[in-house]
Amino acid sequence: MAGLNPLADWVVAEQEEAVTKTASGLYLPDKAAEKPKIAKVVKVGPGRIGKDGKTISMSVKPGDRIVYKSYSTTEVKVGDKEYILVKEEDILATVK
Repeated sequence: MAGLNPLADWVVAEQEEAVTKTASGLYLPDKAAEKPKIAKVVKVGPGRIGKDGKTISMSVKPGDRIVYKSYSTTEVKVGDKEYILVKEEDILATVK
């Protein structure tokens, strides 16, 4: 993933695929399948600058799976891969 380096407290992540089959075995059309709010972190920025001028380190790292606010992302395509950019403050949780 060369060429896309997040700044400050931004995170680059790959969104997980939408579920197209229900638990009961029914297949959902593309329009009915809701985009998941879970993504895998690819890169993180260096952190934000606090009021005291010191860098506050990031609480997520590459490889983490995150839950994020869906309305607060920016989608970007680099080559043939699609990524989302999300600020650390819009990450709600990590998933184990």
